[in-house]
Amino acid sequence: MRVIKRMQLGLMLVLAFCWAASAQHIGKYVPIPAGSDADHAMQAINAATDPAQKLSLIDKFAAELGTADMAIVADEMYVNYYLGQKNYPKAFEYGDKLFAADPDNLQSAVNIVQAASQAGDTDKLLAYAEKASGILQRYKAAPAPSGVAEDQWKQDKEAALQSSADNIQYIEQSAYSAIYQSKDVPKKAAAFAKFADLFPNSPYAPQALGMAANSYQQAQNAPKMLEVANGLLAKDPNNMGMLLLLSDYYGEKGEQLDKAEAYAKKAASLADTQKKPEGVSDDQWKQQTTLQKGLALSTLGQVGLQKKDNAGAVTNLVAAAPLLKSNDASYARNQYRLGFAYLNLKKLPEAKQAFTEAASVNTPYKQPALDKLKGLPARAPATGRKPS
Repeated sequence: MRVIKRMQLGLMLVLAFCWAASAQHIGKYVPIPAGSDADHAMQAINAATDPAQKLSLIDKFAAELGTADMAIVADEMYVNYYLGQKNYPKAFEYGDKLFAADPDNLQSAVNIVQAASQAGDTDKLLAYAEKASGILQRYKAAPAPSGVAEDQWKQDKEAALQSSADNIQYIEQSAYSAIYQSKDVPKKAAAFAKFADLFPNSPYAPQALGMAANSYQQAQNAPKMLEVANGLLAKDPNNMGMLLLLSDYYGEKGEQLDKAEAYAKKAASLADTQKKPEGVSDDQWKQQTTLQKGLALSTLGQVGLQKKDNAGAVTNLVAAAPLLKSNDASYARNQYRLGFAYLNLKKLPEAKQAFTEAASVNTPYKQPALDKLKGLPARAPATGRKPS
């Protein structure tokens, strides 16, 4: 009787262990019974140090034991083997076989994302990151298995997601980094927007949307830039990047000037009150916030020009100039704007000085500023009465 009870207890413990392991695993769980042929074969494979011998043992496992769900185990070993050997085409080949057998295996997605990252294949990396996103979405939406209480299933899912947090973060980091390094700006913009859609809860999602908006601007796709930037600002009204981007766009275009002014004023205020993030030095933070405030003030100067408030434009542009010295393009544009503000006020010497400063650095504003200087009169026209 005691033997039977011990056997029953042992079986219960085994079942409990299997359930616990399964509950922590996103994808099909394939148990390997201790002492089984599969267990012995895998121990031999893991112990092998010679690559050729290891591959031979994996081939033997696949041929003799790799049927039904054990095919998943065999394909996993092939992926890991070829990943270790940096044979990425073969890793992708067996990765695709693995996804065909177990489409919801998150660990497989992690391994293939790693292979694509090491191979420098951005397209494959993003494709497998998209697979990972689908796996996570399906897992989160999956109903409780038969015989499992809803509360228990909720706890199990939370535990599995928590135990997979590092893997999920790795996928997100790899995808974000791959997109960031892309040289194709329109493709980069679309990829960043898609990343935010695939991983909406990722800490990288807001950054991805911001990068998408900036990339759409570089690609001169204003409608998409405005769509993404306004969408991000609706979620995060204090997003400095989008406040600066939109205020600058509207100010340059002469559109929605009241909105441009409000956004720029808000950005200037936030530059003085933002909390420094962890990992950023005091000098780096000061340089960043100084530049941000300078950009906001320069935009306010541009809005003043558009509204014919030249005196107000001069005030903001003069205040912006020393804050923008660390960025040649922004400084040159500011001084170019300042030159026009002074011209509108008929202050010729000040205008010449501003245009000269705009031409002093090698930016796209250098030649326009030089051309403007050539067209200016040598001296301002007399404003007094002519002698009789």
